[in-house]
Amino acid sequence: FGPTKPLPKSAEAVVIGGGSLGCQTVYHLAKMGMTNVVLLERDRLTAGTTWHTAGLLWQLRPSDVEVELLAHTRQVISHDLEQETGLETGWIQNGGLFIASNKQRLDEYKRLMSLGKVYGIESHVLSPAETKDLYPLMNVDDLYGTLYVPKDGTMDPAGTCTTLSRAATARGATVIENCPVTGIQVSTDDMGVKRVKAVETLHGTIQTPVVVNCAGVWAAKLGEMAGVKVPLVAMHHAYVVTERIEGIQNMPNVRDHDASVYLRLQGDALSVGGYEQNPVFWDKVSDKFAFSLFDLDWDVFMQHIEGAINRVPALEQTGIKSTVCGPESFTADHKPLMGEAPEVRGFFLGCGFNSAGMMLGGGCGRELAHWIIHGRPEKDMYGYDIRRFHHSLTDNNKWIRERSHESYAKNYSVVFPFDEPLASRNMRTDPFHKVLTEQGCVFQERHGWERPGWFNQDGAAPVLDYDWYGAYDISKNQNYKYNELLGKEYTFDYPPHHHVIKNECLTCRHGVSVFNMSYFGKFYLTGPDAKKAADWLFSADVNKIPGSTVYTCMLNKRGGSEADLTVSRLEAGAANLPLAPEGDAYYLAIGGGVAEHNWNHIKTVLQDEGLNCQLTDYSEDMGMISIQGPKSREVLQEILDTDLSNEAFPFSTHKVCNAVGHKVRAMRLSFVGELGWELHIPKDSCLPVYQAVMAAGAKHSIINAGYRAIDSLSIEKGYRHWHADLRPDDTPLEAGLAFTCKMKSTIPFLGRASLEKQKAEGLRRRIVCFTIDEKVPMFGLEAIFRNGVPVGHLRRSDYGFFIDKQIGYGYIRNPDGGVVNADFIKSGKFTLERMGVVYEAKPHLKSPFDPSNNRVKGIYPDNYHNVYKANAQ
Repeated sequence: FGPTKPLPKSAEAVVIGGGSLGCQTVYHLAKMGMTNVVLLERDRLTAGTTWHTAGLLWQLRPSDVEVELLAHTRQVISHDLEQETGLETGWIQNGGLFIASNKQRLDEYKRLMSLGKVYGIESHVLSPAETKDLYPLMNVDDLYGTLYVPKDGTMDPAGTCTTLSRAATARGATVIENCPVTGIQVSTDDMGVKRVKAVETLHGTIQTPVVVNCAGVWAAKLGEMAGVKVPLVAMHHAYVVTERIEGIQNMPNVRDHDASVYLRLQGDALSVGGYEQNPVFWDKVSDKFAFSLFDLDWDVFMQHIEGAINRVPALEQTGIKSTVCGPESFTADHKPLMGEAPEVRGFFLGCGFNSAGMMLGGGCGRELAHWIIHGRPEKDMYGYDIRRFHHSLTDNNKWIRERSHESYAKNYSVVFPFDEPLASRNMRTDPFHKVLTEQGCVFQERHGWERPGWFNQDGAAPVLDYDWYGAYDISKNQNYKYNELLGKEYTFDYPPHHHVIKNECLTCRHGVSVFNMSYFGKFYLTGPDAKKAADWLFSADVNKIPGSTVYTCMLNKRGGSEADLTVSRLEAGAANLPLAPEGDAYYLAIGGGVAEHNWNHIKTVLQDEGLNCQLTDYSEDMGMISIQGPKSREVLQEILDTDLSNEAFPFSTHKVCNAVGHKVRAMRLSFVGELGWELHIPKDSCLPVYQAVMAAGAKHSIINAGYRAIDSLSIEKGYRHWHADLRPDDTPLEAGLAFTCKMKSTIPFLGRASLEKQKAEGLRRRIVCFTIDEKVPMFGLEAIFRNGVPVGHLRRSDYGFFIDKQIGYGYIRNPDGGVVNADFIKSGKFTLERMGVVYEAKPHLKSPFDPSNNRVKGIYPDNYHNVYKANAQ
């Protein structure tokens, strides 16, 4: 009984949990050269949730990063491990088949097929008859079509984890079973920062600066030992294994999303499982649960059997050999929890895999190893980073439970571009929420915040309490207008309210619109080292005269963009925050969805550099409205007590001024490419200032506009959105944002050395704007071809209403590995592939809308609409 090996006194890292993620992480750490690494498993390898996983691997997902992660897992399992150890992992390449019962579902699969071409993943859209030829036992009467991916397959959990641990051990790692962790020691350093110190077990203590929580369902308990919040829930997840089925051998695995069922080949039988709307929560997670199962609840599971029999009628005459109902961990957005915890340095997460830990394990194990050794992952892992969630949500049980239920219930739903959750809404609202709801605002949710999406012309559509999709005897919301409006949006075509968004955009271009952007993160950076910190953190020179506002990036060591934001240098003054602090001070305004990520990035850099300054969060204490358009000056001049002329109030400056008796910080900025100002307003003054703006704007036909309009207006202007056009794996040089980097100065900044190297060597990839003449909707992930060769995919696409064209932005590479310069772009013939259909595309080196930036400077010719319309043609 006791541990299978003696415990070392110390280790560079201790990985806790011997499932798919733990084994993959220790293997990749050892492979990257960290040999003094220990894996602790409380029972035997795979004893938790890994041993009973279905082990399916599908190569295509609606995310470029996930496609790359899955490709690495497949490479490790099907090739690398066997080469290194001479052992087989149990990989079976039997192919995968996605079933579509309707046009929307097949459209979703065609989107995956187009993305797959960029990565060389073979896939084929099949007719019902072709599907029947491939899978003779299948009922194809109700099929619209299928997507067949020949190189998908099945993994063996035990074989994979055993081989991974052997390969890691051969490189110097230590794998210890039968050794439960009883505690994690955390110390506080001289700067007050908590750090991992040691791992405690009944059999000894290991001193270590790094702990990796790969404990799956038990991850929350392990987090508690270190004071780290791990927002996941455990649920029962089941499948059944059938008796032998004649003729099923060598058939591909099947995912029938519309029937919410999967069929996995298991020798000459099938495993049948799926996702239901009334999953069973496992609330009392037991430490004694190893290689254990629950009793299967047939009332919950029967729906999957019915779907499976419809798809493969032979199952009706086939017996059930065994049932498997085990625990799995699920998260609020159906994405894993990875990266360094914000509460404790050196405590890393690799958990919450929503029953996809086996197939994502290889890619995520490698990224986690990179994170631990180099301080950040290689790929853009923001979507999995624990820091994506606001700290007010990560221990909110209602939010975790409701969201996790909804993401489980919707796991097999079509992934539409404008999907919004219904669970746990209205968690964070700003002072304008009620008045905008009354005016028909259709809200979007971004990490707890409700932000305006667009404005419905037919009255209020409030977001109601979660109805659990009618599960657990909870009655469904009746006549739920918000849900009905969302349902109409769920299309791969232009939505029915396309004309409403068009009106919001064109009113901004020709008149004036007001945007509520209160969900933005609003931080103050102050203290003795504030100037030094600002020089190091921000790629642009923000130390201009007080009153200036600078658009800048924050980078990582490799020059990748961790954020884009505006930084305002403040006038020193005795007035208290939030408008004018004492000493060197900077005001940071950051997109609300990524504010928590930015906060943690800044804090980490300040800690690593030992800088003595404070970061203060005023996001909840201030509102922010942006008034944009050629008539914005006329509207604001009526309510602000300061001269708004170009000379008195130039672009990229700010002032504290009075608005109808209330102090506000006015900034002359635009994220839509027009003349405009942002008003940053203390909470209690928000409504009076907003009402004054609307009253002054009435004679100019001012309207409210939302983020759907911002998306369209900003892509038309060529402004970048962080995490769409700009990610941690993109440098500002590649993103066309070299102007945000103080390269001509001698001031050192984080990431500078990497940018200098990249600049000297030439860009191997860069972002390009494309327009197409046909009016077809694109949303990102469409493949980009140059002279018929795939060179990238669109990151973001939207309709530009002023130039009246579909616009897309994507990064392209030179297939020869050479430099991507203006000649390479100008000399190529470009096409975009959407759902298997190819469209000619025109590349642009500058924004097709107002490339000379006249409008943000307030320069509008009298007949500007006709002039610009002609230019756009």
